[in-house]
Order: sequence, then C-alpha cells, then structure tokens
Amino acid sequence: MPELPIEFFAEDVEFEVKNEQRVKEWLFEIIENYSFELESLNYIFCSDEYLHQMNVEYLDHDTLTDVITFDNSDVEGVIEGDVFISIDRIVDNAASFHISPEEELHRVMVHGLLHLLGFEDKGEENQIIMRSKEDACLQLRRL
Repeated sequence: MPELPIEFFAEDVEFEVKNEQRVKEWLFEIIENYSFELESLNYIFCSDEYLHQMNVEYLDHDTLTDVITFDNSDVEGVIEGDVFISIDRIVDNAASFHISPEEELHRVMVHGLLHLLGFEDKGEENQIIMRSKEDACLQLRRL
C-alpha cells in the first residue's frame, strides 16, 4: 500500500499510536467506504490543558473535551483536516467506561473522522447516529 497522507503528532504529551500503519489503513478504509478522497489527515495528541485552551480560543467553549476536529477542506468529498485528541480524557474516559485506553482512543479517532465525513453529534438523534457509525467503523478494525 502506498504511503498514506495520515500523520500522528504529539504536541505536549509523550504518546505514540500502537500499530501505526494498521491504524492508518483502517482510517483510510473508512474514508474509502464513504467515497471520500483523502488529501491529508492529521491527528494531534495533547493534554487536557492544551485542548481546553483550543476549545476556549477557537470554539468559545470553556469546558474539557476529548476531541476537536478542524475541517480544512474547501472541496466537498475531500478529507483535509486536523483532529486534536486529549490523551488525558482518553485515559479517564476509558476507566469510566471500563474499556482499554486503546479502544477509547480508536473510538475518538473515528469520531473526529466522522465529523470530517459530514456527521454531526448535536442533538439526541444525531448522537445516536454518530454512535452507530462509530460502532460500525470500530468493527472494521483488524489491529
């Protein structure tokens, strides 16, 4: 498989994605399943503090969050975006949900990608659809 334009960065935390190439291939498969073209997709892993500051600065939300997605594409059907993920939230949420941090990480990674694919999570109905899409995407993993 050719080099995929999916990159992982750690901003103010020590973090590496396990099975990096397989995770990239899984994310690319999801993009292809929705008939989107991949221009570039960056995942930036950071702390609660870092993501909280972004939430305040860019979205005017003074709350902690696990993920913020920025769609940088000007072309419909093309993925070009940045997904910021708080590793602190991943660890805390995984403990609360009694799942592994890796499982929670994958859910949040796909959640950010689903936003780039046009899915929203505002409102109860959209949240149900989003969770269903997350579950379906997680079933595609062969990690």
